[in-house]
Amino acid sequence: MATLLVIEDEVVLAKNIARYFEKEGHLVEVAHDGAVGVQTALRIQPDVVIVDFQLPGMDGLEVIRALRRQEDPPHIVMVTGHASVTLAVDAMKAGSMDLLTKPVTLSSLKEVVQRALTERGERRALDYYRRRDASQASLDALVGTSDAMRNVRELIRTFSSIEPADRSPAAPILILGETGTGKELAARACHQAGPRAQAPFIEVNCAALPGHLIEGELFGFEKGAFTDAHARKIGLIEAADGGTLFLDEIGELDLALQAKLLRVLENLRVRRLGALVDRQVNVRIVAATNRDLDEQVKDGKFRADLMYRLKVFQVLIAPLRARSEDIPVLARHFLGQLASRYGRSQLSIDEPAMAALCAHDWPGNVRELRNLLERAVLLQKTGVLRDTDFALRNSTRVTAPSSEAMPDAAAQPMTLDALEREHVQRALGQCAGNVSKAAKLLGISRDTLRYRMERHGLQR
Repeated sequence: MATLLVIEDEVVLAKNIARYFEKEGHLVEVAHDGAVGVQTALRIQPDVVIVDFQLPGMDGLEVIRALRRQEDPPHIVMVTGHASVTLAVDAMKAGSMDLLTKPVTLSSLKEVVQRALTERGERRALDYYRRRDASQASLDALVGTSDAMRNVRELIRTFSSIEPADRSPAAPILILGETGTGKELAARACHQAGPRAQAPFIEVNCAALPGHLIEGELFGFEKGAFTDAHARKIGLIEAADGGTLFLDEIGELDLALQAKLLRVLENLRVRRLGALVDRQVNVRIVAATNRDLDEQVKDGKFRADLMYRLKVFQVLIAPLRARSEDIPVLARHFLGQLASRYGRSQLSIDEPAMAALCAHDWPGNVRELRNLLERAVLLQKTGVLRDTDFALRNSTRVTAPSSEAMPDAAAQPMTLDALEREHVQRALGQCAGNVSKAAKLLGISRDTLRYRMERHGLQR
């Protein structure tokens, strides 16, 4: 059921239109002059307005312009007994979605109104999802009170605001981190925190498509470029023009495509498959990977020149085990979301359960934490989650050092940070300062080891 407003000075016609749409289940109000019609629209906030051109006081074009200035303007259909090409053009410019000529049949009017209601519903749905995505992709979505997360938010805020004065594409941003740390959220925050927030955000998972398909997706193609190219297709790079192109898992990108991507970054131009000319683009590239790109370059799997180009701005998201103080904050944040999603009452975690979560090693990082909480919420009948709901008693986060390894441990108790620092120092010492070998020995990525070295003030 929708709300309709009929602004028509012919009383009989206005009553007939109102009676017809009321039988269709809509709420309908009628006004017989332009000024009253505008005031009525402000009062009832109609979804669709049917307005005559010749009205007392204000003509139909003036009414349309006044209606379009409302905060949530309705869809407008103009009817007139004096249709002309000039009037049709003026009506469309003013904001009418259609122009019908009198005598108008109620069936044709119903068809136009139904189309207007469909378009209005789609527009509202699109606005809703845009607002929802914006709220979920802001810097506030990067939950955490640790120094590491504060640093990530500050870096993203700084990098995203830097735009060239000549309106050329902004410098790329490379997001590094283990699987499940929230690289996609960080990429969306890079888009939302900068001046490109209202422009397109296009996401491509480089690991999800084979090379021969992802090239067509990125660069597009002309009709007849290959056997199945039955029509022209705009590539995702062009579709992101003016906004952000997020290349997730860029470490999986084919070497040939890496060369083409580097050309886009250097020349700011893209050429569709089968095309003869390049097209200028203004796209900010945000890339993410859980791979060690330095090792990929050494192994010949990633181009060094592309890596250096992507590393203009670099954001490292630390694994969850390296910022355990964020676990309680994240747990409460996810519980609030899950309670709303599943219609549950207020959810909480008792102290032993929270201690179990903080002691876990979290190899799957934030994603693992959220999935574990969701499972516990769905299986739990009460509003309080306990440690038995998680089955994390065999946590591997901290193992007490043996007396053989540390004979003076009992005499000189050490903090967790001190233990971690000593462990990293020993690994570096065993590997003669080689960061890559020490990272493999510790079972972590090279970037994670660098983060911990920096955190503890260690040098190679």
